[in-house]
Amino acid sequence: MSDDLQTLVAMGFPENRAQKALSKTGYKGVQLAMDWMFAHEDDPDIDGAVAPSEGHVLGKPEDPPADPVKNDSETTLASGDGEVVGEGEATANLQAKSLKCDECGKLLKTEEEVQLHAARTQHASFSETTEEIKPLTEEERAQKKILLEEKLKQRRKEKMEEERLEKIEREKERRTFNKDLGKTKQKMEEQELKKIAEQKKREKLEEKKARQRVKEQIERDKLERAVMFGKSSTSTTPQQTSQLPQVTSPTSQTAASAETSKTYDQCKLQIRLTNGQALTHPFQPKECLAAVRLYVEMNRTDDHTPFSLMTSFPRKVFTDEDMEKPLDQLGLCPSSVLMVTKLK
Repeated sequence: MSDDLQTLVAMGFPENRAQKALSKTGYKGVQLAMDWMFAHEDDPDIDGAVAPSEGHVLGKPEDPPADPVKNDSETTLASGDGEVVGEGEATANLQAKSLKCDECGKLLKTEEEVQLHAARTQHASFSETTEEIKPLTEEERAQKKILLEEKLKQRRKEKMEEERLEKIEREKERRTFNKDLGKTKQKMEEQELKKIAEQKKREKLEEKKARQRVKEQIERDKLERAVMFGKSSTSTTPQQTSQLPQVTSPTSQTAASAETSKTYDQCKLQIRLTNGQALTHPFQPKECLAAVRLYVEMNRTDDHTPFSLMTSFPRKVFTDEDMEKPLDQLGLCPSSVLMVTKLK
């Protein structure tokens, strides 16, 4: 970076604009570059890339070739005091000091300024003039610099305001997204809790039905024992006997269970271990009892000694032959309680 460019950047001018000003003024110093920037600060392409010179200036006629054969009388001019001077000397006294736009009258210093003015205004007629563009005074230059700094501050302020509004908009979008996400998550949790509540309700209803069946089975066992020992006539009246559940034989009960289990889609078993703990697991009605035994072997928490499975009401110890029978055929559907007993 050149010294002039560093000086302009240190004064607060954009680097691209300072580079363009130095290029347009032929790198002839900081003062000329500042004058150019102050004169063209309103140009729409002030911050554009530096354009190379395009050659001949618009509106400026080319110099005709010199005619070697001319009359001496045609090449001499009379001065105001009667002295005769040459044409070249007279032209030097009337040398053009600036370029003027014939359409708007604006004075321009260099060919680059003419080209920029033509590109910006679409004016195409320019001519040389002896009018001199007065340089800016120190006060005018300082005022221009203050105005430029105010414009730069205003642009920075507008940019900061735009960034602030964009940040607020992004924050609104983020909050809206999080809010929608929270509602979706809450809805999913509510649905999951509802499913869990329905599942617990079904389990409680099944447990209630299972307890009722156990109570009925106990009453039937009592009645069977009373009949077996001949106490039915003394311990129960005909009215009480009619109120007791109907007694059926184990064979008929097993057949009835096998017929009704066809409508069940699940068999929930509670398995009590030798240490007092219980395992609860649902099985398919068509699964064999061997699957229950395998489940107990894999999940038991007692001493892992050889065992057998049995039911208390009615009391029945399942043999190896029963292991190949489905649960619905063994009368364990829809729910039953199995006991784990040690083999002697």
